[in-house]
Amino acid sequence: MIKLLLDLFYAFLGSLGFCVLFNIRGKSIFVASIGGALGWFVYELFPLLGMGSTNNAIFMATIAISIYSEIMARIFKQPVTVFVIASMIPLVPGSGMYYTTFEAVNGNVDRAVAYGLKTLYDAGAIAIGIILVSTVARILKQKKFINIKFFSFKKSKKVNNK
Repeated sequence: MIKLLLDLFYAFLGSLGFCVLFNIRGKSIFVASIGGALGWFVYELFPLLGMGSTNNAIFMATIAISIYSEIMARIFKQPVTVFVIASMIPLVPGSGMYYTTFEAVNGNVDRAVAYGLKTLYDAGAIAIGIILVSTVARILKQKKFINIKFFSFKKSKKVNNK
């Protein structure tokens, strides 16, 4: 339990550091950092419940972060990317990229390919999760706009015939 809390704190700090690096200002820093901790919580929780592999956990964490970011972007009137990019930092497969390069430099081609493929799967899960949520959010936003526009009535100008 303490390890999970420490991991959440470290994910929060990692996201916070990138918020500062990306010049995110105001309350958005704290909100985006919470998004990073939320994503890491989902990432850690998913395998504990016995629901699949690391790729599934990354995908579900990305969906959670993306939904959170879409909601926070509407509340704080900021672009969604402000929250998505900073919140996604703890999930980025940096160690996979490192080990892929390390094994390739050392001449272990089979291991380099294995690490490289796993890294690509993880990055693909992140990309697909973001695209899925942003597409659904855009469709819902357009539906709402279409419905509002369809049911709104303009006042007609009265013509005085004398």
